[in-house]
Amino acid sequence: MTNKELKIAYTEYDSVDQLEQVDKELVEAAIEATKTSYAPYSKFNVGAAIRLEDGMIVKGSNQENAAYPSGICAERTAMFYAGANYGDKAMTAIAVVASQNGIICPSPVSPCGACRQVMAEYQKKGGRPLAIILVGADKILRFSNVESLLPLIFDSI
Repeated sequence: MTNKELKIAYTEYDSVDQLEQVDKELVEAAIEATKTSYAPYSKFNVGAAIRLEDGMIVKGSNQENAAYPSGICAERTAMFYAGANYGDKAMTAIAVVASQNGIICPSPVSPCGACRQVMAEYQKKGGRPLAIILVGADKILRFSNVESLLPLIFDSI
C-alpha cells in the first residue's frame, strides 16, 4: 500500500484590477453574461465567458426550467456554443461568476461535476491547458488547468 496526496495550485487575487488584461476582459464578459441568466427559481444568476485561441470571447449563462434537470449551467452553455460554432478553435480560458439580485456573490462559485468533466473534454480536444477563473466579490481564484479542479479526470474512452 502507498499513501499519496493531491495538491492543488492556484493563484488568489483580491480584485479584478490585479488580473492581467486578457483575464480582466474575460471576467468582465462573464459578469455581463449574468444579465442573460434565466433563473426564476433559484434567483442565482451565473455567467461564463470563454476565450478561444484566437482571442474571441464566447459567453453563456445558466438557463433554468421548471423541470429542474432540463436546465443547464452557464459553463456548459458557453462551452457547447463555442464547440458547436467554433469547434476548430481551442478554448484557452473560462471565467465563471455568480450574482444574486444583481450583486456578485462574495465567494467564487465552483463549477459542478458535469461542467468540470465537459471542461476536461474540451481541454483534451484543444490539446492545451484550459485556465479556469472563478470570480467572487471578495476574491478571485485562477487555476492553470482543469486537473486543478478535477484530479483523476475521466478520460478512459
